Amino acid sequence: MRVIKSDEIIKKVKEICISANINLGNDVLNAINEGIKKEESSLGKNVLKVLIDNTRIAREKNIPLCQDTGMAVFFVKLGQQVIIEGDTIEEAINEGVRQGYEEGYLRKSVVDPISRINTKDNTPAIIHYELTKGDELIIEFAPKGFGSENMSKLKMLKPSDGIEGVKKFIIEAVSDAGPNPCPPIVVGVGIGGTIDKCAQISKKALFRNVGNHNKDENIAELEIELLKKINDLGIGPQGLGGNTTALAVHIETFPTHIAGLPVVVNINCHASRHKKVII
Repeated sequence: MRVIKSDEIIKKVKEICISANINLGNDVLNAINEGIKKEESSLGKNVLKVLIDNTRIAREKNIPLCQDTGMAVFFVKLGQQVIIEGDTIEEAINEGVRQGYEEGYLRKSVVDPISRINTKDNTPAIIHYELTKGDELIIEFAPKGFGSENMSKLKMLKPSDGIEGVKKFIIEAVSDAGPNPCPPIVVGVGIGGTIDKCAQISKKALFRNVGNHNKDENIAELEIELLKKINDLGIGPQGLGGNTTALAVHIETFPTHIAGLPVVVNINCHASRHKKVII
């Protein structure tokens, strides 16, 4: 068995909360730079260049990329040979978020859903757990802004709708979102499972490095096909027109019931912020 002190988890979570909000990942930077090369609209090309400038300014001045520093979302893989000493893992993660958002001067955006009273420290975080073999603790974090989160859509399709129905729904969801999620976007898609599992895997899809395709060749081909169709919509960077509406489409699937075909579309803004730490 391996002992990990909760203080170490707090420290690492604090660091990635700050870093993810300030330093845009190379996967996203590379995708935006590729978009600049391919973008046919001069206005769209200029918008993409402004986004690159924004990342540079954030890095140099050590300030957030965006005023919406998001709701803290985590996917945690906990090795079955790990013992957490001190606080529980959930207490440690929330304390790391609390410290990170305070010390990083990140906007606290979490409120009670009914009273709308702010929790004042951006907690509680959304945490998804997976128990794995081994003695590692892997924590993946994404600050999820709600300009894009609010564009999420769920549909309980009929099995008879088939793959064409799935495609149609995904394209419609992006088209309806228009400029609201700050394109160019990353489109996370969950297909299958139950209503809650489908939403979870659509979110998990957004944690994948931009442009990394599903390991299933058929799903990878579907991602490529949908990316082309989405970019053909003409929404373009920041909704000002062009052929770079999306940087990537990421799809995750899960077996479902014979009577169901749930699909969830979860959109990320152009920043697509995410960080991972292994303890």
